[in-house]
Amino acid sequence: MAKRYLFICVLLISATHLKAQQYGLFNTRTLFDAFENPAQKAFVLDSSRQFASNFFLPYFGLNAANKGDSKYTLSELINNSTYNTDHILIGNNNRNKLFESSNIYLLTFRLFQSYKYNKELGFSWQVRSDAFADYTNETLVVFGDYNRFTNSQNSLLNSNGFGQSYHQFSVTYRENLTKRLALGVKLSLLSGITYNKIDITNSSLTINPETEDLTVGLTGTYKSNFLRAKELDRSNFFPNFKNPGMSVSFGTTYTAKSGVFIMANVKDLGFIRWNKESHSINVNGAVTVGRETIDPIDTNYINTNTLENELNDLFVRSDRQKSFYTPTNAKADFMISRKFNWYTPSLIVSKNLFYQGGDAAFVNRFKYNEFSVSLSPTYNMNGFGMLGTQGMYQTPNFEFFLGTDNLLKSASIRKEATVNTGYYGASIYMGLAIKFGYVVEHPQNSSYMPGVGDDTETSFFKRIFRVFQKKGSDN
Repeated sequence: MAKRYLFICVLLISATHLKAQQYGLFNTRTLFDAFENPAQKAFVLDSSRQFASNFFLPYFGLNAANKGDSKYTLSELINNSTYNTDHILIGNNNRNKLFESSNIYLLTFRLFQSYKYNKELGFSWQVRSDAFADYTNETLVVFGDYNRFTNSQNSLLNSNGFGQSYHQFSVTYRENLTKRLALGVKLSLLSGITYNKIDITNSSLTINPETEDLTVGLTGTYKSNFLRAKELDRSNFFPNFKNPGMSVSFGTTYTAKSGVFIMANVKDLGFIRWNKESHSINVNGAVTVGRETIDPIDTNYINTNTLENELNDLFVRSDRQKSFYTPTNAKADFMISRKFNWYTPSLIVSKNLFYQGGDAAFVNRFKYNEFSVSLSPTYNMNGFGMLGTQGMYQTPNFEFFLGTDNLLKSASIRKEATVNTGYYGASIYMGLAIKFGYVVEHPQNSSYMPGVGDDTETSFFKRIFRVFQKKGSDN
């Protein structure tokens, strides 16, 4: 239990659950592109059919990276299923950073609503998660073998991090204001699944020279929607709206006469309200445990349950149940691109608005008929580089893609920790979607087209702008 309190749970979870933004999919007119970037089109006149969906088929992106000496422990967990901190250096306050995110579209449905203004309407159900941790080597070792600490030290357990997961039910709408300018919006209703946040601001390790007892002192805060595993069951992982929330995404695209394409978005700007049975803990105390004796039969065996139980009790004694609000991991994106026959380069900058992190990516897409591949070198603002690659087969009515945002690290995940430099990471994303129904033909080629012949139809966004203009003139 104490491992979760000190955010080791995030380390363990992310070792097995490998979102990045999947920048190779930007401006591809896939369903993923259209739902993630609200102003983007998903249909092509005279070619696409009227409806599109993934039909519960795989449509997801998963990503994780860990930077620091903890990669040795991660390697042991992945390769040998053991928690081993023997190779972790202590005493120098060396820090580790972990990042994890996922974006899974369980179901998508999108329809071509009207030829006039190129209106498209979409509905989606996603499951998302985000996690970040900044923790010390000593935080790992204190639960692996606290007998390694031989003198009193301060601040070596100071750590912080958060993890949040939730369901997202969305309505997406886009239209063209002009032939070159488009606007889009995505409104979402959220249902929180799990939340954990810890911030240890002051800590101490004190060793009694006479008895060799170890005293661990902690000052900090912890928030979660659950404290014990028994508080979670299968029903918690299905949408129940006990922890409701809302978010909004909005964006625009512009295509210049020169062929330069520009896109800008603000994504997932929102909040979740965690119910009144959630836990808020202000901890300020210490626990003392005796030095554990090594088993004479198995010299590698050390019992750490005493320390974990004592720390667990320290947190439980400080527990106060009440509701609280948390922000979603909102992002701001900007993209500029231009197509040169079979080659399309794109520059993308994305920044988290409330949490640490962001990316700058240069996507190089090469297309031949229905096939395309892309290479995407990316710099993550947390201090490491990635190389993404993607393969795609796409027709006007079918799409399949498979890619990674972190090719080299994903390929070497089972041996990376043996190297003394770099970081530990993995990434994968894939998707399959189909369009069906009537072909959305150009009006000149069809006797019927949604939005043709209806002189009363107007632009949704233009009506909104007129309302604001009228209010401004009245004032």
